[in-house]
Amino acid sequence: MAVSALDVKALRERTGAGIMDCKNALSETDGDLEKASEFLQIKGIAKAAKKAGRIAADGVVHSYIHTGGRVGVLLEVNCETDFVAKTEGFVALVNDVALHIAAMNPQFLDADAIDEGAKTKQFELFKAQGVESGKPEHIVAEKIVPGRMKKWAGEICLLSQPFVKDPDKTVADMVQEATATLGERIVVRRFTRYEVGEGLAKREEDFASEVAAAVGA
Repeated sequence: MAVSALDVKALRERTGAGIMDCKNALSETDGDLEKASEFLQIKGIAKAAKKAGRIAADGVVHSYIHTGGRVGVLLEVNCETDFVAKTEGFVALVNDVALHIAAMNPQFLDADAIDEGAKTKQFELFKAQGVESGKPEHIVAEKIVPGRMKKWAGEICLLSQPFVKDPDKTVADMVQEATATLGERIVVRRFTRYEVGEGLAKREEDFASEVAAAVGA
């Protein structure tokens, strides 16, 4: 079927795909914009999957300071070439991921990065909660805790968290889409988040004692 330039333009604005990819997608889906968008997404995921084994050793270390200077993030994101590392799309992705880290405070990169100590502590906590509710210990350990552990890991790991600017997508989805769009494998390698006063003992105010001391003085 004939594909109009207006439809190609609309699909490009919606997906960010190239002109020919949009034209082909509309041809394959009889001009249906929704189906064409889905077509391009599936095609992009397939392309991204093919790039999964390629080496991504270039990229950037990016610093992000949140408004007011109370939260800062250092983030390394890798790609395959210095050329892509300087593109607008790559820079925007890196900044979005850093902003997400500042806002959502993920504890680990992904489930594989969670240390065994944290896993054991959380497992025992969920197990104790289940037993406390009256369920048999073996049922709790074998049936209930694994599901809670998976949910917990999804909540605290960067790549599995819903993206703060578009909760319908995870951070991993954002990275995969960028891989398809930019044509290179992209990997979020590591990050550190800093927050003013984090880990320091806070001074506890005891107003009554202060008044008493002042009166006594």
